[in-house]
Amino acid sequence: MSGDGAIAGARIAGAAKIIAVDTDPQKLEWAKGFGATHTINVRDIDDVVTEIQRLTDGFGADVVIDAVGRPETWKQAFYARDLAGTVVLVGVPTPDMRLDMPLIDFFSRGGSLKSSWYGDCLPTRDFPMLVDLYQQGRFDLDAFVSEEIPLDGVEGAFEKMHRGEVLRSVVVF
Repeated sequence: MSGDGAIAGARIAGAAKIIAVDTDPQKLEWAKGFGATHTINVRDIDDVVTEIQRLTDGFGADVVIDAVGRPETWKQAFYARDLAGTVVLVGVPTPDMRLDMPLIDFFSRGGSLKSSWYGDCLPTRDFPMLVDLYQQGRFDLDAFVSEEIPLDGVEGAFEKMHRGEVLRSVVVF
């Protein structure tokens, strides 16, 4: 699941307030298209946690998805959630990444911490549901594809992805 997939899922689930956080204005625009009601460019503010608390009337978010998978973004997610909220790690960290936090913060903040491997998807259950949502017009799968490319365009697609120019490139034969 990508950050935009999480946003689309939150919209389908009926979330009233969906906050997207990124450093790239283009990615924040894409997030709005998937259903983000608020966007935060972390380059424009001093503290993302404070901004999320402001947008949630001081409580923090009910669910925070870390789609980046870095210690600093996970810490922000942890502190940006409501005391009874949930943090879900979707972004895949590298094996050498470590988290250093006071253990008392885990104890005193309650809530739930989890990871999600490929969205915890069960294809036999979830794919038919996603197809149904797509056919109903409630889940725009086409929006996840920025471009269709030939097989020999893969290298260029990776370059575009690293520059943040595309959301997804799909190889078409």
